[in-house]
Amino acid sequence: MSTTILRIIFAAVFATTGFLLGQELFTHLISLHVANQLWPIVLKIVVPIIGAVIGAFLAPIAQTTFEAQLSEVEELMERLAPGQLVGGALGLIAGLVVAFLVKSVLAEFATNTGRAGGYVANVLYILFSIFAAYLGARVGAKQSLPKFGGGDAALEGVAAVPKVIDTSVIVDGRILEIVQSGFLEGPLVLPRFVLRELQLIADSLDAMKRTRGRRGLEILAKLQEATPLEIAERDYDDVGGAVDAKLVRLARERNAKLVTNDYNLNRVAQVEGVVVLNINELAGAVKPVVLPGEELHVQIVRDGKETHQGVGYLDDGTMIVVENGRRLIGEETDVQVTSVLQTVAGRMIFAKVKRPSQVGGV
Repeated sequence: MSTTILRIIFAAVFATTGFLLGQELFTHLISLHVANQLWPIVLKIVVPIIGAVIGAFLAPIAQTTFEAQLSEVEELMERLAPGQLVGGALGLIAGLVVAFLVKSVLAEFATNTGRAGGYVANVLYILFSIFAAYLGARVGAKQSLPKFGGGDAALEGVAAVPKVIDTSVIVDGRILEIVQSGFLEGPLVLPRFVLRELQLIADSLDAMKRTRGRRGLEILAKLQEATPLEIAERDYDDVGGAVDAKLVRLARERNAKLVTNDYNLNRVAQVEGVVVLNINELAGAVKPVVLPGEELHVQIVRDGKETHQGVGYLDDGTMIVVENGRRLIGEETDVQVTSVLQTVAGRMIFAKVKRPSQVGGV
């Protein structure tokens, strides 16, 4: 609504209020026999004009205040789950019903105390209605309703927790297979600033980055088909271009979990109290257990850091460093596990060739 229209409305309301108050006061003065010819002009003309002027000046202030409060309410509603919104609405209705029941008591008070008591009763009713509605909405929102329709309420509550995804898991691509397998349920939340960052990567001059960015956009298109994907428009200009800080703040506001492969973001989010789902940790948790002494069949694909070492990989991508395996590059051989090393980057397996004769005595 434009400021001009709002000023006209405020001026009309305040002028009408001034006219009614002036008329009421003039009637009261007549009853006291103190009215003269000047009072009708002052109370029925001057007072409404003053009211209109006051209303016109108050209109911009009221508009600014209303828009600020509306913005805060929108942000608050974005942070609430659907069950909390329904609970708050039911609580609001219950509070207004209680206020309506109290109105009968106030009406009895107004009847026994005359006109002055009526004014007091009306004011008390308005104040109590506001208080009861606010209290009902607050209590109702805390008694959120996690269940809609059939099914187990606890499971639906868990599934309804939003998951905010960052650029690293989109570019990685494994999130699509995890979602399709049913181990990660939606709704998934894709912040607009993450989408912009992914577009910048896809338009990069670096061929490797450009390929990864375009693959990430393809993954997003497939994710939209596999699960509900919400584009969050919320942004935080006060943190500049720090995408990690924006992700943590969004996850906190939405009471969401953060899905990432970024080690540093993982640690920052945990410090901020945000639950993190790290796909690398998930991959490490589901890898088969390999114990020292176990035998494996592996292909040596390249040399290791040491001159006598060869390197191979299991089907899940785990790297195996084979002692005395350098001369077997390009061949498959049986190896025996000697030790397993768990690092931040993943798991490494050290092994030795089972039949030393294969390496020509090296």
